[in-house]
Amino acid sequence: MSGAPEAAAGLSASVVMYGGADEVHQCLESLAAHTAGGNPAGSLALYLVDNASPGGALDALKAQGVPEGTTVLELPQNRGYGAGHNAVLPLLKSRYHVVSNPDILLRDDAIGAMAAWMDDHPDVVMACPRLLFPDGREQHIAKRRPALLPLLARQLRLGFLKKYEDHYLMRDEDLSRPVDVAFCSGSFFMVRTEVFRRMGGFDEGYFMYVEDADITQKALHYGRAVFLPQVAVTHAWHRDAHRRPRQFWWQVRSMLRYFGKWGFRLR
Repeated sequence: MSGAPEAAAGLSASVVMYGGADEVHQCLESLAAHTAGGNPAGSLALYLVDNASPGGALDALKAQGVPEGTTVLELPQNRGYGAGHNAVLPLLKSRYHVVSNPDILLRDDAIGAMAAWMDDHPDVVMACPRLLFPDGREQHIAKRRPALLPLLARQLRLGFLKKYEDHYLMRDEDLSRPVDVAFCSGSFFMVRTEVFRRMGGFDEGYFMYVEDADITQKALHYGRAVFLPQVAVTHAWHRDAHRRPRQFWWQVRSMLRYFGKWGFRLR
């Protein structure tokens, strides 16, 4: 399928799928319907990247239908979350690009609101909104740089480590207003497309986890990264790394790569 012309609107978004046809369908529909009045052909260039989904998931999604103008890229193998999003880089002509998980739902024009705010703040190159659970509870996603003790606190849930997690999650800051962050969640963020292109997108050495912390550090060489509490989207947040040993090991390997690139931090 051919995508919508980005030059007219200046907005693009990519969603990477690996299975989960129903969830991906809902995500794509919400991105298209809630961006600039639900006119994707003139407002949002939407990309779906299939990371070699098993079990016929992509065919199941196509049977349900995708928003008009969506560009579908079918990759021959699953090379990870960041590599999937990087597949759209040669195609982008937008001013702003959104990286989205497939478990995201929009309730209003969050993308348009973020783009308008970034238009007014030209020194900001990356922004992330509030993320809410489907029941409306807050997800604490404004973060400082990753460090060992906060990682342990989030996995082990030991009381004496909580202060390190609280510091990592910036609970000592006023998060009711826009605030600079060192870590934009890869679940949903907006980046200036030219910066996304200049920094080469995600580091594909990360298969899963921490690639979002890494790309935020790269973006900070070009400008500010900001948390925008006035914009909110819904995020299911499956959190596999907290339940499955294999995913937790991927997270540990990714943290080691991150520390190797950006320096070790204890807290």
